[in-house]
Amino acid sequence: MKYYLAIDFGASSGRHILASIQDGKIVLEEVYRFKNYLDERNGHLCWNIDRLFNEIKTGLKKCAEMGKIPSSMGIDTWGVDFVLLDKDNKIIGDTVAYRDSRTDGIPEKVYANAISKEDLYAKTGIQEESFNTIFQFMAVKEQNPEYFEAAENMLFLPCYFSYLLSGQMQNEYTIASTSGLLDASARDWDMDLIKKLGLPEKLFTKLAAPTSKLGEFTKEIADEVGFNCDVILPGCHDTASAVLAVPMENSEGVYISSGTWSLMGVECEEPICTKESFAENLSNEGGVGFRIRYLKNIMGLWIIQSIKRELNDEYSFNDLEQMARANADFGSVVNVNDKRFLAPKSMIEAIKSYCTDTNQKVPESIGEVMQCAYVSLAKCYDTFVKSLEKILGRKYESIRIVGGGCQDGYLNELTAKETGKTVYAGPIEATALGNIGAQLLSDGSVSDIEAVRALIRESFPIKTINA
Repeated sequence: MKYYLAIDFGASSGRHILASIQDGKIVLEEVYRFKNYLDERNGHLCWNIDRLFNEIKTGLKKCAEMGKIPSSMGIDTWGVDFVLLDKDNKIIGDTVAYRDSRTDGIPEKVYANAISKEDLYAKTGIQEESFNTIFQFMAVKEQNPEYFEAAENMLFLPCYFSYLLSGQMQNEYTIASTSGLLDASARDWDMDLIKKLGLPEKLFTKLAAPTSKLGEFTKEIADEVGFNCDVILPGCHDTASAVLAVPMENSEGVYISSGTWSLMGVECEEPICTKESFAENLSNEGGVGFRIRYLKNIMGLWIIQSIKRELNDEYSFNDLEQMARANADFGSVVNVNDKRFLAPKSMIEAIKSYCTDTNQKVPESIGEVMQCAYVSLAKCYDTFVKSLEKILGRKYESIRIVGGGCQDGYLNELTAKETGKTVYAGPIEATALGNIGAQLLSDGSVSDIEAVRALIRESFPIKTINA
């Protein structure tokens, strides 16, 4: 039996998922799962890279223990975050996470001193977010210039982990596309922009195409985990992998990759960097096959996950969903993309404060808080899909929701109700499937992207929710 391994990092957990092809269908098996969380170090929210890499190796050893040795493996993570490496390829400083506040005020300085917001969008086509890599780099330049003086290399997180496994160092296109430093049309670094910002040019090396083979495990890693295999660069950005697994036909339709973030959009052949697109703050991110993921980042299930944690996990997600259903007549709505929801000490208090500030009824019970969160997400989806249709000059009949969030029946129902569109929910493990799909493309087991999606349609059930 031939196996493929996807290592999929999320903001709250990671997992190792093995795939094989049996009777013409993809069969998945989760072999290892681990928690992911932010540490506070030196006043910043940071990733513990050493701990996460040890989790990668622990999951690989689990494959060896099971006697299920993958022929290839790939790693995907969230976007924008990176490490700087010195001449000995050691990490410089702490690996600060995108939810940290170090970029507060940085975008405004970039717009005032280097390039206007409009011109930056025309070049990169990337949705403005204070945590974009461009602003993280500028925060480093302002707050820790010695880091850039010592830096010889820069790698985005999935590419760094892949380097630790293979000894080969290269950034991949889809993860780099989240940085706000790529020329959207050229699908490569915008070196004029990088020079204008005064960033070290040597850090921006040749990008690898998704599905590229990076190499095999180093001898040290192979000896430690008990086997060797190919290291593939899939769509290293988790959303790029998830979108590859959206089971649409002929690349048609609106999708939501639903997890900690809700990434909602369509797939295009070329970027759309118009004034209308800029006004709606839409993003042109890279996809497998160098396609464009034309989408919007929406805060997503982070809000619901945060409420659950705040309540000390006393309630299951199903419990919270039922509480929301019982308060379906509660009418207050928040803007889920308001900055106060990015990393609040209390998500419940953040929701209450928004309602207070906007002169709406303030939720009191947990059920009212949950209903507010749910309906706000659904209304945000509706607002965005209307903007998308206006820009593209067309109507869509359905929305495909993939990822862990597609299991949330109440949110699916509210999405269908608010948008008036049919919702198709599934597959659940979209990111891992897209990661696997890139590996299948890499070794020639499938011919093209449409063949990957056809195989997924054949392999996994899709639930229909009518408007």
